Amino acid sequence: MARRDPGSLRALVTGASGGIGRALAIELARRGARLLLMARNAERLAEVAAECQTAGGEAHIVAGDVTQSSDRLAALAAATEHYGGLDLLVNNAGVTSSGDFAGSSPEIMRSIFEVNYFAATELTREAIPLLREGNTPMIVNIGSILGHRAIPLTGEYCASKFALTGWTQSLRAELASQGIDVLLVSPGTTNTEFHQNVVKGRSKLPWAGMKGVSAEHVARAAVQAIARGKHEIVPNWRGWWMLVAHRLAPTLLDHVMAAIARKAK
Repeated sequence: MARRDPGSLRALVTGASGGIGRALAIELARRGARLLLMARNAERLAEVAAECQTAGGEAHIVAGDVTQSSDRLAALAAATEHYGGLDLLVNNAGVTSSGDFAGSSPEIMRSIFEVNYFAATELTREAIPLLREGNTPMIVNIGSILGHRAIPLTGEYCASKFALTGWTQSLRAELASQGIDVLLVSPGTTNTEFHQNVVKGRSKLPWAGMKGVSAEHVARAAVQAIARGKHEIVPNWRGWWMLVAHRLAPTLLDHVMAAIARKAK
């Protein structure tokens, strides 16, 4: 667990055009970080880059699809071109779905995993050689509390986040001897436009309308964890209480989840 100065980092942030990715990029910029921002929407990326520069950081953009190897490699090449390397990789890009599993399809499951899991694993695989040469390098995976305890009617999303959690824990152990820290950020309900990133909506999202923390709150907690070299954080109290309930009263929580499923249908 190496402590690091966020202001000294050369960082690549995926899914940086909105939500937690945008907030995290701006928070890093406030510390003086040099940023490479990646997402599909070039116009929104340019706006976030301008916000980062106003906040005090340096930012360049790479408009691309993180599920495509050529776009991922272009982002890493840009990190080398602009900053001479990479110290921090933030795997943030994500999508969700809503509806019962029986009404879903293999295509929906695969599309969720392509963005939420495989894009992160493959970008990380491609970035490790750069990170090995970095300054106090770290990988940050933005997971979810739903990667620790699932809820109904968003099974594909929960499954992808469980996969991300398991892989993150394994990767952390593998890279420890190479000096690369790995942080898992597991937010609970967060007030962002993430509900718009629905691959296919077959019902109302279970957390729709629930009061959550701001993306800025999650970003501040994540940057603090990056600085301190932490391994995992759950940056809101609802998430912590869900984990506590799952560990202490899992059967009761199962009944609560079944009631939520009945109400949402």
